[in-house]
Amino acid sequence: MKDISEPRHLEPHLKESSAMRDFVFGFGDGINTSLGIAAGVGGADISSNIIVLAALVGMFTGAKAMAVQNYLAVKTQRQLLTSEIKREKWEIENKPDDERQEIADIYKAKGFSGKDLEMIVNKITSDKKVWLDTMLTEELNLNLEIAGSPIKSALRMFVSFLIGGMLPILPFFFSSGLSALFIAIGISVSTSFTVGVIKSKMANTNRLAGGLEMAGLGTGIALLGYGIGSELANLGIINI
Repeated sequence: MKDISEPRHLEPHLKESSAMRDFVFGFGDGINTSLGIAAGVGGADISSNIIVLAALVGMFTGAKAMAVQNYLAVKTQRQLLTSEIKREKWEIENKPDDERQEIADIYKAKGFSGKDLEMIVNKITSDKKVWLDTMLTEELNLNLEIAGSPIKSALRMFVSFLIGGMLPILPFFFSSGLSALFIAIGISVSTSFTVGVIKSKMANTNRLAGGLEMAGLGTGIALLGYGIGSELANLGIINI
């Protein structure tokens, strides 16, 4: 007989995904933001001190903005999920026969019938928490934990953004010019590739494709930033 506790087994993985989501987005945005600034300002042939200053300002400003946006997004998502949960609770309290039939329909679709189906329905509906959790996961595909905590998500986003943002800046503390920029690109691309592989491993998708996707985005931003900075300097719009 099938294990009726299967829907609840998914919860730990959903919790992990919210943390990985925050880290991947924060780290990726941080490294791409700093690399884009470093490449753009570096393309204008400006001193390393100015590049570091511009990148640091952009990094902390971006980290704060991303953290605030992530907080609001997660908070809104949790509010929407909470509203759905309250509605489902009300239906269980006020329309138990309809909700019981929905449980029966769900497990009938999974292949249960007769006494097995009746036993499963009785077992689930005998505990209102189990009943609610089953309705949320099976009928609505909802789980409050998938959104994560707004404050924790904001902090993870802020920290991961700063970690990613610092990497492209490091070479400019010790070098300058194109050599520092090439090192920054190398660090950013290799690190982004590694994070992409880890993300794909956890998502059980193609690791090479995931790594190349993240690395490619960073490289594209660097080339775009360098081109913009270089062109503005050549046109005389920026006085070096």
